[in-house]
This record gives sequence, structure tokens and C-alpha cells, in this order.
Amino acid sequence: MATNIDDIIVLSLFFARGAGLRGTTRKIVVGQYLGFSGILVASVLVSLGAVTFLPESAIAYFGLIPLLLGLLTAWKVWRGDGDDDDRVADKTISALTVAGVTFANGGDNIGVYVPVFVTVGAGAVVAYCVVFLVLVMVLVLLAKFVATRRPIAEVLERWEHVLFPLVLIGLGVAILVEGGAFGL
Repeated sequence: MATNIDDIIVLSLFFARGAGLRGTTRKIVVGQYLGFSGILVASVLVSLGAVTFLPESAIAYFGLIPLLLGLLTAWKVWRGDGDDDDRVADKTISALTVAGVTFANGGDNIGVYVPVFVTVGAGAVVAYCVVFLVLVMVLVLLAKFVATRRPIAEVLERWEHVLFPLVLIGLGVAILVEGGAFGL
């Protein structure tokens, strides 16, 4: 749970960005499951000694994904392309975007899961993965609940065009710095 608190904020912002648009919840659920499945696969592969396939040092560079998405979104806001005028094109949510942000934000998950997976048997790894995948839905529902509470929803709706890129940029920078990417 500790490795996913920041996901609640990011997912809540995705819900705010796609508020009122058809298919938003489905896209967020699919994206979250894709991204989290990627985290689990990476964790299992690293646990199995696949360091040559995915070196641990590469995990930090996943911070580039939310950083670049945040910068692109901020650029659109600055240019006026992201104004909150309820145009669908400006507020679309993609399952792949959610998946990319989820996976990029998963460096801390991988860092926690790998030591656990290395010390338990295959059956326990499967059990952990099943439990984590069930809890993904709990996480998404909690984020939707947070994003749909009237006072929170009003703040998110008013400020999501600023908060969304800032959170993504901050998340990307945090992942890069914590992972020591580029010698940071």
C-alpha cells in the first residue's frame, strides 16, 4: 500500500481530466492493469536474475515517461491548447498513457517487490501477484471516489490543467533523482 499512495493522486487527476467523458473509467482501469502488470513482470524477471534483460539501473530512467508527458501537457496549457473549455480532444484519456505513467511510477514498487520475490517460493510469488492485481481495482475505485467528492472534484476540475502536468513532472523528476539517473 505504501508504494501506491502516489498512484491515488495520479489516478484522481486522470479521473478529473476525463470527468464526464464516456469510457474514462474503463480506460483508466485498463491502463492501470497494463502498467501494473508490467511492474509485476519486471519485478519477477529481475527476481529471476534477468538483470541483463532489465538492469536495475534502467529503472530510474522510467522517470522520463511522466516527465515528458507532464512537459507536453504543460506546453499545451501554456500555448492555450489545454484550456478547460470542455473540448473532448483536450481532455482525452488513453489507456496507454495511464499504463505508461503507472509503469514509470513503479520503480519504488519494483524496488520493494524484488527483494520479497527473491526470498519466497514460486507459489508465494504467484499469490502476491494475484493479491496485487485484485488490489489494483481497489486503488482505482479509491482514486475515483476521491476525484468524485464534490469539494475535491471542484478543486481538481478548476486546477487539473495545472496540477496534472505538475504532478507528472514532479513524479518524473523524483523517479530520476531517487534512481540516480544521469548521475543525479
